[in-house]
Amino acid sequence: QVQLVESGGGSVQAGNSLTLSCAVSGMIYDSYAMAWIRAIPGNHEREGLAAIDNDGSRTYADSVKGRFSIFEDNAKNTLTLQMNSLRPEDTGTYYCAAEPYPHTALPNMLRRPSNFGYWGQGIQVTVSS
Repeated sequence: QVQLVESGGGSVQAGNSLTLSCAVSGMIYDSYAMAWIRAIPGNHEREGLAAIDNDGSRTYADSVKGRFSIFEDNAKNTLTLQMNSLRPEDTGTYYCAAEPYPHTALPNMLRRPSNFGYWGQGIQVTVSS
């Protein structure tokens, strides 16, 4: 059973940085994709922000490219999202998500968050201007 638990959210001012962590358990698969996904306040849609696969390949949404970085620490079973130069529009609930044996390329996985079958409970990030 895959379990994902996010931590590290909070409130920051625009321009500052924040690091999110996801404790991962049960990901015993040789092939997988993991991602950070954001739910925008008042919007039912979710936006895939960054993804990484078992080969270490990474992909990012245009909205966060150059500002956010995704890392995986296999020894610590942790997925990290380093967020720099935060903007008010980055405010939202951030989810860690995973999918064993992804059925499509990583960028395609990220474009459709529903591709991911396992989700954490989400954590709030608020960026004030």
